[in-house]
Amino acid sequence: MIPGTVGAAPVQNIGAYGVELDSRFESLTAWDVTKRELVHMDRADCRFAYRDSRFKHEPAGRWLIVAVRFALPRPWRPVLDYPDLQRHPGLTGSGNGVTARAIADAVCDIRRTKLPDPARIGNAGSFFKNPIVEASQRDALAARCPGLVSYPQPDGRYKLAAGWLIDQCGWKGKSLGPAGVHERQALVLVNRGGAQAADILALARAIQADVLSRFGVALEAEPVVV
Repeated sequence: MIPGTVGAAPVQNIGAYGVELDSRFESLTAWDVTKRELVHMDRADCRFAYRDSRFKHEPAGRWLIVAVRFALPRPWRPVLDYPDLQRHPGLTGSGNGVTARAIADAVCDIRRTKLPDPARIGNAGSFFKNPIVEASQRDALAARCPGLVSYPQPDGRYKLAAGWLIDQCGWKGKSLGPAGVHERQALVLVNRGGAQAADILALARAIQADVLSRFGVALEAEPVVV
C-alpha cells in the first residue's frame, strides 16, 4: 500500500514503520547516462541518510537504477519500535511470536485509517521530512509545548514529528486553492481537483513558513521537484 518502484527506493532511502531501506540494502546496479556504462554501488557509495542519498544531489537524469539487491537477516526478527505498531490490536501481546504477515496486515490497516487512497484522491504521500534537531532545541520546544512528539536518535539529536508541527499550526484539513492538507494526516498534501504543481508548492511554502514562525523549525520537502 505504499506506491512506488524498487528502482526508485534507493533514491529516497525510503522507510516506514521503523525500518529504512539502507538497513536491508546490499548493493545496486545503475546506468550512468553521462558515461554510458553500468556502475555497481554498495551502501557507502550510495551515501544514504534520512530520506536521502547521492542520487538526490547529483544532476537529475544522470542515473538509471536497473537492479537492487537486498540482504535480509536470518533468522528474521520483527521490528516493532514504531508506536502505531506497538499499539495495534493485531500485534499487542504477540512479542517475538509475531509473524511477518501480521506486521504487513497491521501496516495496511494503519495506512487505511490514516492516509488517503491514491486511486481515489491525488496526493504526494508524506510531503515533508520529519526534522532532526539538536537536543537543546528539542528541550526548549518541549518546555514550551508539552505535547511535542519527538524521538531520540543514536547521535543524541531528536527527530520531531512534522505532522504534529503542521497540525498545531492549524493546517490539517485546510486548503489553499485546489490543493489541501489531508483531514487525517497533516503530512499529506492532496489535490482536491484541478491543482497544478504550482498550487502544491504554494501550499507547501505556506506550511513551511507557519511552522518556522511558530516553532523555529525548517521543514524540508521529501519529493524531488523537477
